[in-house]
Amino acid sequence: MLTVPLLLIELILVMGLAKSEIWSKGVRLGLLAAVMVILGYPGEISSDPTTRWIWWALAMIPFGWIVYELFVGLSDAINKQPEDVRGLVNTARWLTVISWSFYPVVFVFPMIGLTGGSAATAIEVGYTVADIVAKAVFGVVVYMIAVRKSRADVSATPQGAAAA
Repeated sequence: MLTVPLLLIELILVMGLAKSEIWSKGVRLGLLAAVMVILGYPGEISSDPTTRWIWWALAMIPFGWIVYELFVGLSDAINKQPEDVRGLVNTARWLTVISWSFYPVVFVFPMIGLTGGSAATAIEVGYTVADIVAKAVFGVVVYMIAVRKSRADVSATPQGAAAA
């Protein structure tokens, strides 16, 4: 509930957008991510397939909106990024969408016939892979963006230019 919205907000913050854009996009994406998690939870804890499908479908609505925002709503902002970080920002966007796509797929495993130990194993492995990519790998990419932007900021200053 906390890390999912913060990942999106972190991407918005590292992009260095205007304060009004940071606020509007950060709040919108953060709230959408929280709503997505909240909607998915009742299905996650249910053993009834119909209940699981209903909550899965409902959680996919904010997920789809997030994907739209990442690829359409942020495309201009990504194109305005410095050349040496543009690819990394695009990578962070793709990492988010690809890793987050694991969750709805893994969520349906019990609904498509996986049962017992094989279902539990598939779910745990799927969620673990998604968590590693969505959090650890994404964090490294965001760190790399921040480092490159910091270096660019330092070299752009008169003192940084003299020190370089």
